[in-house]
Amino acid sequence: MDFGIDERTQGLRAQARDFLASHLTPQVRDRVELTGEHHDDEFHRAMARRGWLGAFWPQVDGGLGWDRADFDVLYEEMAAAGAPMEAVAVTHIIAETIRRVGTPSQRERVLGPVIRGELLLALGYTEPEAGSDLASARTRAVRDGDGWLINGQKIFTTMAHLAGYVFLLARTDTEARKHRGLTMFLVPTSADGFSCSPVHTLSGERTNVTFYNDVRVGDEARVGEPGQGWEIVNLALAFERGGEFAAQLRRLVRAAVAWGTASGADRDPAFLAQVGRVSAATEVSRLLGVQASQRRSAPTGGAVEGAIAKVYATEALLRGSGALLDATGAAGLLPVGAPGSAADGELQHLYREAQIATLYGGTSEVLRGVIAAGRLSLPASRGK
Repeated sequence: MDFGIDERTQGLRAQARDFLASHLTPQVRDRVELTGEHHDDEFHRAMARRGWLGAFWPQVDGGLGWDRADFDVLYEEMAAAGAPMEAVAVTHIIAETIRRVGTPSQRERVLGPVIRGELLLALGYTEPEAGSDLASARTRAVRDGDGWLINGQKIFTTMAHLAGYVFLLARTDTEARKHRGLTMFLVPTSADGFSCSPVHTLSGERTNVTFYNDVRVGDEARVGEPGQGWEIVNLALAFERGGEFAAQLRRLVRAAVAWGTASGADRDPAFLAQVGRVSAATEVSRLLGVQASQRRSAPTGGAVEGAIAKVYATEALLRGSGALLDATGAAGLLPVGAPGSAADGELQHLYREAQIATLYGGTSEVLRGVIAAGRLSLPASRGK
């Protein structure tokens, strides 16, 4: 595998930077900071006009036929600049899963609107009582005539207040072993009985808790066969893990260098050593992300490679942001925009983001199990 930065990659980075210069305006940054949504409709639709949403899908599905690694280059450049890309990432995770396993009707309902920037999607996996053990989901979907009746609660359903559908993991068979009794649904957020409340996180990001009170959906909302939910959710999770955290590490290095230059800390060998360690981790994270990108077209979605990339990068972000924040002293604790804040508050913001990065998309502990089973052929955890 060639890990070098070739001419095409350089061209994609240049395209992304030109786009950012025109569309990542102070107004966009202010809206994202104010709402905590990590999404901006104007920015999102501008990406759609370029054809970049779903660009890695085949032309027959409305995409540009790019290699997935090409889009990941574009994504990294955007995210490294602090652009609002989370809705893009989450929507692509679900839409790519629908593209692979959805019915023709589901593909028609989802892919075109996503490409045009008209539809956002939200993940509905985690529950208050289940945590990172997704297979312990208690949200129930019960047969009701020719459809399903859904009752339950999900948390960390980020973007659900803007999304057209929640990609919901529900228990449809209480007699089967916990990994076998699950089914996936595309639940319209316009459905009667659906409600959503905001949750504001340590990082300043808004997520949601969503409630399903006798939500009735037709059988056309079911994704895959009944009982196939665990297989489908693991495919989707593979698309959630890759080299995207290399972008946050790049932001961390950039912020540290800016503060070091302004404060004179760039003459301190200890500080320079910390920056050097994070810079090295950034490059390793990028290379692991390239490997994961190359494997995302595989039937498994590159689940193991993505897990390796996420564990390494998020733990490097956690260590590096803490060490560099300590180096800034009291100035590092000041928020974005505060007079005298280190790197305009970017270091403390990334430190807060890092605290949850090792949790969502699979905790490091869970992902080490994925790596152990998939790469080292160790026995899978019990209970499946």
